[in-house]
Amino acid sequence: MTQTNAQLPKLIAEPVLRRALQEDLADAGDLTAQLLHETGDGKALITARHAGILSGVEAIDYSAQLVDHRLNTQVYVQNGDTLEQGTIIAQVSGPWHSIFTAERTILNMLQRMSGIATLTASYVAETHGTKTRILCTRKTTPGLRAWEKQAVRHGGGVNHRFGLHDGVMLKDNHIAAHGSITKALEKARELFGPMVRIEIECDDIEQVREAVLGRADIIMFDNMSPHDVSRALDIVDGKSITEASGGLALEDIATMARTGVDYISVGKITHSAPALDIGLDVPF
Repeated sequence: MTQTNAQLPKLIAEPVLRRALQEDLADAGDLTAQLLHETGDGKALITARHAGILSGVEAIDYSAQLVDHRLNTQVYVQNGDTLEQGTIIAQVSGPWHSIFTAERTILNMLQRMSGIATLTASYVAETHGTKTRILCTRKTTPGLRAWEKQAVRHGGGVNHRFGLHDGVMLKDNHIAAHGSITKALEKARELFGPMVRIEIECDDIEQVREAVLGRADIIMFDNMSPHDVSRALDIVDGKSITEASGGLALEDIATMARTGVDYISVGKITHSAPALDIGLDVPF
């Protein structure tokens, strides 16, 4: 499955970095870096200390320029690239005090996004040889959703809806409030018409049958075993897009993918991805 190397546009990326720098600097600025104001210019290397998949590379130049327009960045790899331990990602040169002021914001974003891309890639690898794609969810860090969903794509995964505004997902509580899947689907069709996709979360085979009869665009099999997912797929018979979800660990993915389900959604790839170890060092 192909990875994208796309970068976030400046309009979306820069405000997040600006807020991160403001949080770090407050009103007093970088007190430690002030000791270096008279020490001139230098250069530092950003290096992968562990193997993984790179994401968040746009944070390097955008952060550097927000701190000091005199900083110069040279980036040697792209989003979606595989990093080996020791891979040099970029060089930052310019006033020493500005390099160190920008350091933590750059590294925080690179480590977090590359961690998501790396974990996503491990889930994607388990679907090899099947048609199944790995989906992320809305379980993202507040304020960082665009960055984190892009990181999923860099790891070879696919984005589910970006927010509540771009798709209808009727879960168990919504269905209970309407009284049935049929009534919930009818109300959604009445309100939104044919251009908005409607997804139904199903807990059992009977609900799957009802969702198929109601012509749901996407049917989610929630917390179903691979055996039950296979039964559910027979009932759907290609009439809807299908998704398996619910606490699936990495070791469960291959078995679930072999059922032939279209997508497997995994909240863990965004909400619990460990940071990839990336550092900034001054070469001697």
